[in-house]
Amino acid sequence: MSVSFGANVLPTKIELIKTRRSLQTARRVQKVLDDKREVLLKRLDEMIQRASEAREEIFQPLSDAYFSLYDAYLKLGPLRLEGIASNTPPTVEAEVNIKKVVDVDVPTLKLSEKNVGMTYGFADTNIAVDRASRQMRRVLPSILRAAEYENAIFRLAKELERTQRLLNALEYMIIPRYEASIRYIQQILEEREREEFVRLKHVKKVLERRITK
Repeated sequence: MSVSFGANVLPTKIELIKTRRSLQTARRVQKVLDDKREVLLKRLDEMIQRASEAREEIFQPLSDAYFSLYDAYLKLGPLRLEGIASNTPPTVEAEVNIKKVVDVDVPTLKLSEKNVGMTYGFADTNIAVDRASRQMRRVLPSILRAAEYENAIFRLAKELERTQRLLNALEYMIIPRYEASIRYIQQILEEREREEFVRLKHVKKVLERRITK
């Protein structure tokens, strides 16, 4: 889709045909992008709804886990609890896959099947620590799912913004300039046709006078 505007436009019939074709292409692209924007808006609404539901799902389990952790903190004291925590891996392994959502790459997260096991001994802990650890492990998949939806929202919103910029460029810059170029070329060609008509009429009169002499 070539773009030639203003003084760079050649007022010829060939250029008029090329510009009309470019305008048609620009309008087709505009239609495709407009459809894409509608689909993006729909999927974005769906992801926002899912993210909201995922946050609600983890709220109570996470609150229970923190309550158990607080209970352990009160019963064992900060130094012993921090010592237990220092033996716990700071990260968890997760499998990351990519799925397409309206041509947007969205990572999906899944906890690794690797079993970490207990990272502390029973002698220096109590049931509150066990409960907090168990509850945290149970809520992790839900946390990953909520993070997945949040990331999808960010990526879809970014793609929506990019699509809207392209639509704005087409609607307010490219298409109006093509239309202006077409009008300019048509005006020049019509003016040339009128001049040619007048010239031919004048030549015809001259020839007629010569014939009658």
